[in-house]
Amino acid sequence: MAKAKTVNDYDATSAKLQAAKTALNNVVFGQNDVIELAMIAILAGGHALIVGAPGLAKTKLATSLGTVLGLNEKRVQFTPDLMPADILGAEVLDEVNGKRAFRFIPGPVFCQLLMADEINRASPRTQSALLQSMQEHHVTVAGERHDLPQPFHVLATQNPIEQEGTYPLPEAQLDRFLVQVDISYPPLDAERRMLFATTGNEETQPVAVLTTADLMSAQKLTRDIPVGEQVTDAILKVVRAARPSAETSKMINDNVAWGPSPRAAQALMLCAKARAMLQGRLSPSVEDVIALLEPVFKHRMALNFSARADGVTVQSVIAHLAQTLA
Repeated sequence: MAKAKTVNDYDATSAKLQAAKTALNNVVFGQNDVIELAMIAILAGGHALIVGAPGLAKTKLATSLGTVLGLNEKRVQFTPDLMPADILGAEVLDEVNGKRAFRFIPGPVFCQLLMADEINRASPRTQSALLQSMQEHHVTVAGERHDLPQPFHVLATQNPIEQEGTYPLPEAQLDRFLVQVDISYPPLDAERRMLFATTGNEETQPVAVLTTADLMSAQKLTRDIPVGEQVTDAILKVVRAARPSAETSKMINDNVAWGPSPRAAQALMLCAKARAMLQGRLSPSVEDVIALLEPVFKHRMALNFSARADGVTVQSVIAHLAQTLA
């Protein structure tokens, strides 16, 4: 009876997630794969880095996710003069009833979904202010710990075209993002639909489908999904095959400067579970691992100089790794 109840819970949760995905597709046109990856990141309890040119609905996706998934969301526009206190908050000196005392004023990071717009425009000092909150879900100001709301997710955006006046994210912070989501131009029919939907007197607004409690329950169910030995072996095989060593292929040793860490294996496992949940399956498959290789690996690998000089891309290296699992 308990097992049947668990299966029913998975089915009901999967149906709600599908409804949430449909609601997002109604306001963000032609980006089905991007929506799925963003939802996978949140289902898995992680953060997502969204990379794309201006005007491709990166901000629209993030704000719509907050509404549809029942999350309290806030947005910060990252600029070169943004300071850590502008994100985390600061202590101010107050006087109440003739007594002076410090009072903490929370910053915008105290929300359930933080939209960090153009994160690479802020200085490294400000970027690093997000490190503790993304990893540990709390911040420390003036020696005092302040816990963040639960759940807590960061959706950061980057513009890959204009690099002047930007500060590339260090590897330590890139590794905090569960996935990197590349967003491209929509297909013709989606762009036509978008034109009519957004240039009239009324524009379709996102609607709430889940509550915070629903999402947290879905996140717990996602972690409870069992993973078979075949999938576990595939994850370990591909992660270890991506690191230059005496045991890896010539293609990897000739082109890769450094490969993914064990955190990449954890990310693959969690994302494979989340993809299975989102698609209504009770267990992930090797196909899930292959489909998630690029978003999980792309920001966790670096090519050496000779590879870049020869025109080798990270995508081509990941495609080579995917062939070893096919």
